[in-house]
Amino acid sequence: MIDWRRIDELKAEIGHDAFAEVAGMFLEEAEAVVRRLPQVSPAMLEAELHALKGSALNLGLAALVALCAEGERRAAAGQPVDIDLLIRCHRTSHDAFVAGAPGAASAA
Repeated sequence: MIDWRRIDELKAEIGHDAFAEVAGMFLEEAEAVVRRLPQVSPAMLEAELHALKGSALNLGLAALVALCAEGERRAAAGQPVDIDLLIRCHRTSHDAFVAGAPGAASAA
């Protein structure tokens, strides 16, 4: 579910001290998108999923990245997207990230 190597890469890129702040920023961005998903218009869904995928990718939330990519593809094709599944995956991924990433608890 979580790509912990990506977390290690992020820490190496920005430093351990800045990790909590940057992780918090990505978590907040993802949370904002997830809150909007149930109300977003079909025309904007692809863009919102792309934004969520970007935040999830930066935090190594591999399962959420995969669902967002599939949702983007489906939205672009005019097919239905399981928003509830995306929201559940976000919550599970968020909780696993905060539980497993030292310093991330202060970012949540």
